[in-house]
Amino acid sequence: MARYTGPKARINRRLGTLIYEGGGAIKASERRDNPPGMHTRGRRPSNYGLALKEKQKIKHYYGLGERQLRRYFDNVSHKKGNTGEQLLLLCERRLDNVIRRSGLTKTRPQARQGIAHGHFAVNGVKVTSPSYMLRPGDVITVKAKEKVQHLYQRTIAEVETQPTDWVTFDAETLRATVQGMPDPSDISLPVNVNTVIEFMSR
Repeated sequence: MARYTGPKARINRRLGTLIYEGGGAIKASERRDNPPGMHTRGRRPSNYGLALKEKQKIKHYYGLGERQLRRYFDNVSHKKGNTGEQLLLLCERRLDNVIRRSGLTKTRPQARQGIAHGHFAVNGVKVTSPSYMLRPGDVITVKAKEKVQHLYQRTIAEVETQPTDWVTFDAETLRATVQGMPDPSDISLPVNVNTVIEFMSR
């Protein structure tokens, strides 16, 4: 999606979950956990509104634009299995998501920024696309530059990791290795994806 630069706590409050994990957004969301705007309490959303809300969760959480989300949907719509799960599993394989879950960054937007600045390589080749799809056997490394290495060493000492069986991380070498493919238990976003699939199938 076009990079969202507005109040992140507002998105967290509107969508009812911690989409943005920055410290300021979390504190602001905790202070005021009701949705933003006037006359929002007690209002019952329509089915359309509920589906749109769940769709916005996916877009903000994984940093997707409308076209990109539609492309992912088209990619999985003809595959066997639950289409919603397949969609989220595709999002989980994104480079920015795996970097965040490895603990190299505090948030996914931070991971996207680092990727765009050329801080990461996959299998020894610099990758600047946050949407790069990882496969089993891929190895993510941090740029061999002292300042960059120190930056991520400080981060992993502070950040709360989101451990997963399909990716291993070596904090000493700042190396993440994709061991396999994610399964439904690895999906990190709480979302009613089936309503999104129904919405997008219309």
